[in-house]
Parts: sequence; structure tokens; C-alpha cells
Amino acid sequence: MIQAPGKTRKKILRKTSIVVLILLIVSITAFPAFGEDDETDFIIPDYGYTVDYYRSYGEPVLQASVIGDPELNRGETATLQIKIVNEGVIEGFQRLNVNQTWVSDSSEELLAVEEMGEEKECTTAKNINAHLVSETEYIEVESATNFQNVEELETGHPSMLQYTIKVDSDTPAGNYVLLLPVSYDYQANVRTATGAVANLGLTDTEYTREYKTKTETLKIPVSIKSEPKLEVAEVKGTLKQGENRVIEVTYTNTRERVAQDAMARIIVMSPLSTEKSIVRLGDIGPGENKTASFEIAATSDATVKNYGIDSEVKYVDEDGETAFSDNMKVHVPLEAAEKKISTTGIAIILIILIAIYQIVNMHRKRNKNDDENASGDENE
Repeated sequence: MIQAPGKTRKKILRKTSIVVLILLIVSITAFPAFGEDDETDFIIPDYGYTVDYYRSYGEPVLQASVIGDPELNRGETATLQIKIVNEGVIEGFQRLNVNQTWVSDSSEELLAVEEMGEEKECTTAKNINAHLVSETEYIEVESATNFQNVEELETGHPSMLQYTIKVDSDTPAGNYVLLLPVSYDYQANVRTATGAVANLGLTDTEYTREYKTKTETLKIPVSIKSEPKLEVAEVKGTLKQGENRVIEVTYTNTRERVAQDAMARIIVMSPLSTEKSIVRLGDIGPGENKTASFEIAATSDATVKNYGIDSEVKYVDEDGETAFSDNMKVHVPLEAAEKKISTTGIAIILIILIAIYQIVNMHRKRNKNDDENASGDENE
């Protein structure tokens, strides 16, 4: 066997090493940037095929707030718009001690810098799922709008969520907190693929990425507006056919605010009527009662039954605006009139009595004449 001289063999080995080194550098730098193709590869290179130049410190930080006025009214169906913002920041990077044997220091430093650029995506939240939860029975979140999804949210960027909620008409005034549980993925680490990854048949993989899933609950504060609520507490009096009667209606403020300069009104329809349908009550404080007196007339042929008279109270709210209570029912019974004998009836009765008297009187006279005639015949 012919062997090459020592110097020649060293030159061959040196040239071979240079060629291998160039091929490795080309194979590494020729890989495309990480994209959707990486996420669809069926083979994920393990740590034996990748190196880690940098470790980033930072992750997404989501904040949520209500757009517009968070004060809600009782009994309303509202569209609640919530803005979520990613306020995550990168706190720093740590350079790890990695040296690839077949890569020069300058090329490796370039690879490290490029990996650090990819690490900056650690604060981006991906595939955000959010649903609104109410822990109070007074506020209901409609299921049709409950689940919302945001595909991606980078640092400093907002996204809008929209939910439909229903507020019960008996909801106590005050502050409430709705819960917004969210889950999302974020990039926890990036590793640079080495030339050995080509042995797996992955020619388009430059980086591998490790993702973590985070779940947290954001708080959404809302409030229910304080306002008066007026109700009919008591009704005194009855109506009667063909008469005017006074009905006393007591109104109560069952809520937290004063109903200023309140005025009560009733709405009556035939066969009932009134000449004064509005009565001033003045200010009605929380828990306070005020009574209004209404004179109501009923026709003589009015049906005997319980009547539901509509009533409402107009007042001035805390903002100085005119407001109206809900429609209320004033339930009043109507009684039948007492049966009285009319003048015509009395006249008819007198005529009948006179006629009866005349008939009886004539009958007596006839009997008397018959008796006298009979006694005269006997004397003869």
C-alpha cells in the first residue's frame, strides 16, 4: 500500500476539515426562519440536534378593563366591551456557554445574536381563550357571547372582547366584580438547530421552540347605579256606583336615593273619572312613605269589581334629570249602590194602595147595601 508523505497527508486532512466546516456553516445558515412550517413538522429535534445560546426572561402580562361607563342600570341588557392589553416586557437575556465544534467563533456569535432576536417573542400571547363569569345571581352572562378567542397579542397591542350581560331589576346598588379567566400559550425558549438536524430529514428547520400554557383570572369591576324605586305600599278606600269617593294611596321609596320633588299621578278610564289626577308628594327619602289622596267618581252603571288603576311617580334624580317610576297598579274595589225607591216608584205604590182602598171600600158598601135590602124584605 502506498502511503502519502506526512506533509501531504496533513494538507489533505486540513483541506477536508475546511470543506466539512464550510458545509456545516452553509447548512446552518441556509435554513429558513422559523414559521408555520416548523409547527407542522412531525419530527421535533431533541436537544441532541439543537443548541441553546440565550435564555430570555419575560412573558406576557395581560390586563383587562371596561371600555366606556362601567356603571349599569337595573333591568337592562347591556353589551360589555372589554379591552385586553399585553403589557409584558423582556427583563433581560442570559448568554449560555455553547460552542459548536465545527463552527467558527464569529459564525457562532452571529447564530447566537439571531437566536436572541427570536427569543424576543417570549412576551407574545398566542391562542388566547377568554370567557366571562358572574358570581352573583343578579348579573347573567349570555352563553352565546361568553367564549371569545384572540389568535395573537403582541406586547403593547390591545384587543377587544364583547359580551352581552343581563342585569336583574332587583339588583342591589353597589360594586360588583366579574371574572375573566384566560388561558394562552407563550414562547418559553428557542433553540438553534445544528447541522446534524439534516440527518432527520428536516431541511427547513432552523429553530425549535418550547411553548408553555398559562392560565390566569382577570377581574372586571362594574357597578349598579343607585336610584330611587317607588312602589305602592297601601291603598285605602272603596268606590261606589254613582258616587264620588276619596282613595288614599301610599307610596314607598324602597331604594337608596332620594326621589326629589315627587308627583304622583293616576290614569283612570270610563266608567271611572277624576278631576285631579296629579298630587304633589315632595321629596321621598330611602324607606320613606308619602300618601296621596285622589277623588274618583264612578258612574251609576259601573260594573261591580276590583279596578286596577294605573299610577306613576315623576321625580328629579340625583343628576337633576326628570325621571319616572315604573308603572304601578292601584287596586280599588267598586261596590254596588244601595237600592232606593224612586219618586215614580212611590207614586205607583200610592196609586196601587188607593186603588186597593177604593176596591175594598166599594166592596164594603156593596155588602152593606145587600144587608140592608135583606133586612127590609124580612120586615115585610
